[in-house]
Amino acid sequence: MDQNFEGPLLTVRNCRQSYHKEASADLVVLDDVELTLQEGEIVGLLGRSGSGKSTLLRIVSGLLKPTAGEVKWRGKVLNGPAEGVAMVFQSFALFPWLTVQENVELGLEALGVKKDERESRTEDAIDLIGLGGYDTAYPKELSGGMRQRVGLARALVVHPDLLLMDEPFSALDVLTAETLRTDLIDLWVDKKLPVKSIMIVTHNIEEAVLLCDRILVFSSNPGRVAHELRVPFAHPRNRFDPAFRQMVDDIYGIMTRRVVKEVAAVPAAAPTGFATPLHPVGTNVMAGLLETLISAPYDGRADLPALAAALQYEVDELLPLGETLGLLGFAELEEGDLIVTDIGRKFADAETEDRKVIFAEQLRAHVPLISAITTVIDQRSNHRASAVRFRDQLEDHMSPEYAEETLRTVIAWGRYAELFEYDEEAQQFGLEEEDEEEG
Repeated sequence: MDQNFEGPLLTVRNCRQSYHKEASADLVVLDDVELTLQEGEIVGLLGRSGSGKSTLLRIVSGLLKPTAGEVKWRGKVLNGPAEGVAMVFQSFALFPWLTVQENVELGLEALGVKKDERESRTEDAIDLIGLGGYDTAYPKELSGGMRQRVGLARALVVHPDLLLMDEPFSALDVLTAETLRTDLIDLWVDKKLPVKSIMIVTHNIEEAVLLCDRILVFSSNPGRVAHELRVPFAHPRNRFDPAFRQMVDDIYGIMTRRVVKEVAAVPAAAPTGFATPLHPVGTNVMAGLLETLISAPYDGRADLPALAAALQYEVDELLPLGETLGLLGFAELEEGDLIVTDIGRKFADAETEDRKVIFAEQLRAHVPLISAITTVIDQRSNHRASAVRFRDQLEDHMSPEYAEETLRTVIAWGRYAELFEYDEEAQQFGLEEEDEEEG
């Protein structure tokens, strides 16, 4: 590795990642992604689940070769795992049969570092991240936060030039995550971290503004860099500062604008007319949020950052909820605000049976897949339709995982609205017996 190279640590140009699907168009996860990373900066990749952020992290690390485009590490085209890059995962990824010290030493063993130096560097890394005295403990004896500290120590002990972090705090409780973020940024500011740059994947807007020097906001389907934002605040940052809050609010606005554009574009691009991925949002959650929104202090209009804080939701939880309410006509997303429509108020104020009637009307009007299923059921003499045909059609336009998630969501919504019943064993849609007799 050329330590004297003076250009960007990392350069990504025209990066595309797609997966071939038989009998249908390729599934494009990332398209035309460009970014650079300089020494001395923390860059955040911010976006919804499914926007390709974690895929890009694997490409940057050299673990995944892009379908098209070029990745340069210290000025040289990357072919295979990058030397001087370490990663921290969301799921800790520790070996349960190894002690803290043994888990942290693994990377150094792989590099062929001699025993004395290995032990010395491991002790330094464990002390640095605040786990001194736990060298001989096993993962099962540690809390979630302590296990993530072990994962961080294991990445830092090899003294990487670039530290990649894939949603490292999302599996932790709020207080533990906040403590780890604070410790990480303190070590970075004090220049105690043996790394030159950090790239972190997150879906937490406040976390991105708190940690990063630059934020790349990704759109979805396929993943692209929609916006690049510089964070102008010096460390340590005050999350209650009006300018900080305004930036968080602005990013919510950017992401909700992206959501509206993406949702509006999908039906026009989908030849079947119903290949829109649906989020697995439950009817009880929708009803509960609408009831909250029409009550004080919101009175039908809520600022998304304030709502997320009040409900303790991440952006990746709140935006799918808002998007679903928008899809069904119960609310509108507008510049970072969620606004309840008249039909949304009517639904929230209605009794259970009336809610089902309203929900059924909105499903028929706004979810083409529901209309397709009910039309087939109505047209057939036995009033039955196989779910397999609809799943296959969905898979022509999305991944099998999204197709299954979309189908399960439609099944749950249709059952609630009493538009059809569903036989799990036979994987068949049908009408309830009394509906058949009436028909």
